[in-house]
Amino acid sequence: MTKYESMYILKPDMEEEKKDALVKRFSDIVTNNGGTVEKIDEWGKKRLAYPIHYINDGYYVLMHFEAESELPTELERNYKISDDVLRFMVINLDAK
Repeated sequence: MTKYESMYILKPDMEEEKKDALVKRFSDIVTNNGGTVEKIDEWGKKRLAYPIHYINDGYYVLMHFEAESELPTELERNYKISDDVLRFMVINLDAK
Protein backbone atom coordinates (compact mmCIF):
# COMPACT_ATOMS: atom_id res chain seq x y z
CA MET A 1 0.00 0.00 0.00
CA THR A 2 1.19 3.48 -0.89
CA LYS A 3 0.79 6.65 1.17
CA TYR A 4 -0.99 9.57 -0.49
CA GLU A 5 -1.97 13.11 0.36
CA SER A 6 -4.99 14.76 -1.23
CA MET A 7 -5.82 18.45 -1.02
CA TYR A 8 -9.13 19.69 -2.38
CA ILE A 9 -10.88 23.04 -2.30
CA LEU A 10 -14.66 23.22 -1.95
CA LYS A 11 -16.96 26.13 -2.73
CA PRO A 12 -17.13 28.39 0.35
CA ASP A 13 -20.89 29.06 0.28
CA MET A 14 -21.95 25.44 0.92
CA GLU A 15 -24.15 24.54 3.88
CA GLU A 16 -22.35 22.79 6.74
CA GLU A 17 -24.28 19.52 6.25
CA LYS A 18 -23.52 19.40 2.53
CA LYS A 19 -19.83 20.12 3.13
CA ASP A 20 -19.60 17.40 5.79
CA ALA A 21 -21.38 14.94 3.48
CA LEU A 22 -18.92 15.69 0.68
CA VAL A 23 -15.88 15.24 2.95
CA LYS A 24 -17.36 11.93 4.17
CA ARG A 25 -18.11 10.85 0.58
CA PHE A 26 -14.48 11.32 -0.47
CA SER A 27 -13.15 9.49 2.60
CA ASP A 28 -15.66 6.67 2.00
CA ILE A 29 -14.32 6.25 -1.53
CA VAL A 30 -10.92 5.48 -0.02
CA THR A 31 -12.22 3.05 2.61
CA ASN A 32 -14.67 1.29 0.27
CA ASN A 33 -11.85 0.56 -2.19
CA GLY A 34 -9.60 -1.10 0.38
CA GLY A 35 -7.66 1.94 1.56
CA THR A 36 -7.37 3.52 4.99
CA VAL A 37 -7.81 7.20 5.83
CA GLU A 38 -5.13 8.23 8.29
CA LYS A 39 -6.16 11.83 8.89
CA ILE A 40 -8.56 14.46 7.54
CA ASP A 41 -7.51 18.02 8.29
CA GLU A 42 -10.11 20.67 7.48
CA TRP A 43 -8.28 23.98 7.16
CA GLY A 44 -11.48 25.94 6.71
CA LYS A 45 -12.28 28.95 4.58
CA LYS A 46 -9.27 30.77 3.13
CA ARG A 47 -8.58 33.29 0.38
CA LEU A 48 -7.60 31.76 -2.96
CA ALA A 49 -4.39 32.87 -4.67
CA TYR A 50 -6.43 33.80 -7.74
CA PRO A 51 -10.18 33.80 -8.50
CA ILE A 52 -11.66 30.55 -9.84
CA HIS A 53 -14.94 31.05 -11.72
CA TYR A 54 -15.24 34.48 -10.03
CA ILE A 55 -14.94 32.89 -6.56
CA ASN A 56 -12.32 34.44 -4.27
CA ASP A 57 -12.51 32.09 -1.24
CA GLY A 58 -12.46 28.33 -0.81
CA TYR A 59 -12.87 25.70 1.89
CA TYR A 60 -9.62 23.71 2.10
CA VAL A 61 -9.51 20.02 3.11
CA LEU A 62 -6.34 17.91 3.41
CA MET A 63 -6.67 14.11 3.54
CA HIS A 64 -3.84 11.64 4.26
CA PHE A 65 -4.57 8.07 3.23
CA GLU A 66 -2.99 4.77 2.33
CA ALA A 67 -4.23 2.79 -0.67
CA GLU A 68 -3.38 0.76 -3.74
CA SER A 69 -2.03 2.56 -6.80
CA GLU A 70 -5.37 2.48 -8.70
CA LEU A 71 -7.33 4.42 -6.07
CA PRO A 72 -6.07 7.97 -6.80
CA THR A 73 -7.48 7.70 -10.33
CA GLU A 74 -10.94 6.85 -8.95
CA LEU A 75 -10.69 9.63 -6.36
CA GLU A 76 -9.71 12.20 -9.01
CA ARG A 77 -12.61 11.05 -11.19
CA ASN A 78 -15.01 11.75 -8.33
CA TYR A 79 -13.42 15.15 -7.70
CA LYS A 80 -13.94 16.05 -11.36
CA ILE A 81 -17.63 15.13 -11.47
CA SER A 82 -18.46 17.04 -8.28
CA ASP A 83 -19.63 20.59 -9.01
CA ASP A 84 -18.66 21.76 -5.52
CA VAL A 85 -14.92 20.99 -5.90
CA LEU A 86 -12.99 23.98 -7.25
CA ARG A 87 -9.50 22.40 -7.35
CA PHE A 88 -7.84 19.18 -6.20
CA MET A 89 -4.45 17.50 -6.07
CA VAL A 90 -3.34 13.98 -5.12
CA ILE A 91 0.32 13.44 -4.25
CA ASN A 92 2.18 10.15 -3.81
CA LEU A 93 4.17 10.59 -0.58
CA ASP A 94 6.25 7.43 -1.09
CA ALA A 95 7.70 8.75 -4.37
CA LYS A 96 9.72 11.46 -2.58
